[in-house]
Amino acid sequence: MEKIALVTGSSRGIGRAIAAQLAHEGYAVCVNYRVRKDCADDLVEKLRQDGCRAMAVQADVSDRAQVNAMVKKVEETFGPISVLVNNAGVAGQSLFQDVSDEMWHRYFSVNVDGAFHATQAVLPHMLHEHRGSIVNISSIWGQRGGSCEVTYSCTKAALIGLTRSLAMELAPTHIRVNCVAPGVIKTDMLDALPPEILPQLAEETPMRRLGTPEDIARAVCFLLSDQADFITGQVLTADGGFIL
Repeated sequence: MEKIALVTGSSRGIGRAIAAQLAHEGYAVCVNYRVRKDCADDLVEKLRQDGCRAMAVQADVSDRAQVNAMVKKVEETFGPISVLVNNAGVAGQSLFQDVSDEMWHRYFSVNVDGAFHATQAVLPHMLHEHRGSIVNISSIWGQRGGSCEVTYSCTKAALIGLTRSLAMELAPTHIRVNCVAPGVIKTDMLDALPPEILPQLAEETPMRRLGTPEDIARAVCFLLSDQADFITGQVLTADGGFIL
C-alpha cells in the first residue's frame, strides 16, 4: 500500500505540524482546511519545494458529503488513503450554564462527527487491503475533564471511546486505531488566554514548558509507523506530565 495520508484540520497548529512531518517521512499528504485556504496553500507550496507530494483540499468535516468528496479527490490524485489523522476540531471556554444548543451541537459535529465521517470514508479500501492506521487527536481534558470546557472535554472523551471500540472491532483486519492526547500546546488556540496565564501553565507542567505542535506530530507519526505495529486502542498522552 502506498503511503498516502489525510490529516483533517491541517492548515494550522498541530495538524499542520503532523502533515509536514508525514510529508517529510515520504507520505503523499492531503492538507485539509475549512476556511484558511491561504494557510493550506502556503504549507503545500513549502512541502513541494522540499520535494514532497502534497495537496490542499477544502472540506468541512461536519458535512459527510464534503468529506466523501475530499476523500474521492485524494484517491483520484494520489491513490487510496493508507493513514488518517482526525485532527480537525473546535474549542472554547464557557460556563456550563451558558452553553447554547448551537455551541454543543457544533462542537460535537466537528470534533466527533468529523472523525466519524472521515473514518467511514477511508475504511472501505483499508478493509479490502487489511492494512491501515488511524490516529484520533483527543486532549488531556478528554481524560480528566476541564472546568469551563465541558463541551470540548465531552467531545474529546468521545474520541477516546471511539478509538478503543473501533480498535477492538478492526484488530482482526490489522487496521490499527490509536489516539494522542495533547496537553497545553503553543498554538493560536492559546491566543484567547490572557498573556500572564501562559507562564503559569508552563509552571504547572512538570517539564516546565508548554508543548509544541512538533511534539504532538512526533507522537502521531510514531503511532502511524511500523514501529508501532503491535499497538492499537491506546491513548498516548503528550503533556509534559501535566496530568500525572
